Amino acid sequence: MRLERREHRPLLLLIGAPIAAIVAALALSGILIAIAGAPVLDAYRRILMGAFGSRLSATETLTRATPLILTGLAAAVAFRARLWNIGAEGQFYFGAIAVAAFGSKLLADLPGPMLIPLLLVIGAIAGMVLILVPLWLRLRFSVDEVVTSLLMNFIAVLFVSMLIDGVLKDPLAFGWPQSQPVADHATLPKLIARSRLHIGLAIAIVLAVVVYLVQSRTVFGLQSRAAGLNPQGALFAGVPLGRTLVKVACLSGGLAGLAGAIEVMGVKGYVTTDLSPGYGYAGIVVAMLANLNPIGVVFAALFTAIMFVGADGMSRSLGIPTYIADVTVALALLTMLVALFFTQFRIRR
Repeated sequence: MRLERREHRPLLLLIGAPIAAIVAALALSGILIAIAGAPVLDAYRRILMGAFGSRLSATETLTRATPLILTGLAAAVAFRARLWNIGAEGQFYFGAIAVAAFGSKLLADLPGPMLIPLLLVIGAIAGMVLILVPLWLRLRFSVDEVVTSLLMNFIAVLFVSMLIDGVLKDPLAFGWPQSQPVADHATLPKLIARSRLHIGLAIAIVLAVVVYLVQSRTVFGLQSRAAGLNPQGALFAGVPLGRTLVKVACLSGGLAGLAGAIEVMGVKGYVTTDLSPGYGYAGIVVAMLANLNPIGVVFAALFTAIMFVGADGMSRSLGIPTYIADVTVALALLTMLVALFFTQFRIRR
């Protein structure tokens, strides 16, 4: 047997492969659920009920999906150009702490219609600043950005911890390490009354469409795809590789920083060191599940949010550990990688 690259990939194969990967992941997770002594179909039904069975659960699922869409877009944009940004977690925290600093002190006196968009831009810029460090090390010294961007996550979280224990510490938090809250008029409007679902979801979906159009309809999108497919060929064709990677990095880091800003302004109102349950790392999984497609990122983020939120309800009712959600998402990533491999290659005997 030998592997042969496909010259043409049918549309049915491209659509069916991700669906088959999700089904395979659910089937493999079902084996673990059965071993735990719970009925498999009933467990998955309870996951859906836990995610969309009530108004509260549905809004919580969509709220959880919002930062996942943005961090997934951040990973998808970077990976498409072979810029391996593993630092979305740190960029998320940088965007969050920048919003806390400017929204609670420096710009708190501005009116809401001016303050909200300004804080979103500041959060995005903070994420850009953090990713430019590993990019500069790659372009200047050929240092692998996988390692440097990953290490920047720990540096960012420690830096945020220092700030919320120091100059940004909330004096009304009874000693609890958290930042001062952003001004009330700096919070994002709610999409549904008496819920945590905010306008950040609409912003994330709009940005997914914008990123898709940029990648598919602009010169920059073509250059970034060329840089990812064949850097040497792109250079030979006249693509300014360094400049293109800087633009890609700014877009990727900006999306991750914006995720942190939106989480603070839409949900928490302040920053703690446990603000993110791993949104930056989960964004990598979301991007891979979507095959780096910006529109697919929205659905992949929704699937991931369903598993995380629905698993809580299933765990309480059936006594199964909530970690089954992490296992299912991880299996979905592995099966997706296998499915994507066979969309590019076929086996010949």
